[in-house]
This record gives sequence, C-alpha cells and structure tokens, in this order.
Amino acid sequence: MHADTAARFVRTHEAARLLGLSARTLEKYRCHGTGPVFRKLGGRVVYAIDDLDAWADQSACRSTSDPRYDQARLAGRAR
Repeated sequence: MHADTAARFVRTHEAARLLGLSARTLEKYRCHGTGPVFRKLGGRVVYAIDDLDAWADQSACRSTSDPRYDQARLAGRAR
C-alpha cells in the first residue's frame, strides 16, 4: 500500500476515536450495517476518512426537534 493510500484509511480503533465512539460500538454498527462504509484490505477492516466524515454528517441536526435527532439518538440503542 502506498503511503498516500495508507493515510486515507484508518483501522477500527482510530476510526472509533475520530467519531467519539468505542471500538466495540463501531464493530456492532458494522455487524448491523448501521455504521460507516468499511473495506477489508489484507484481511484488516479499514475505514476511509471521507466515509467517516460522510457517515457523521448524516446525523447532523440543527435542533432537538429535528427528526434526525431522534433517529441518531435511538440508533445508539439499537440491538
């Protein structure tokens, strides 16, 4: 993997840190299909920085009355 390619991707623990989540929560989201897009490169799960940003932007809200606020809040409770 070229250095510029490696800089675009992060492993699960780093992705979780960037999103303010635990690695275990990110793994759960991956299993349920509710998390950011991921790839398997060389048998390792990696996330593109752009995909993390896009996933985080999907839950952006302006107020607590925004319907996305409840969706984002309840997504953390999904099992």
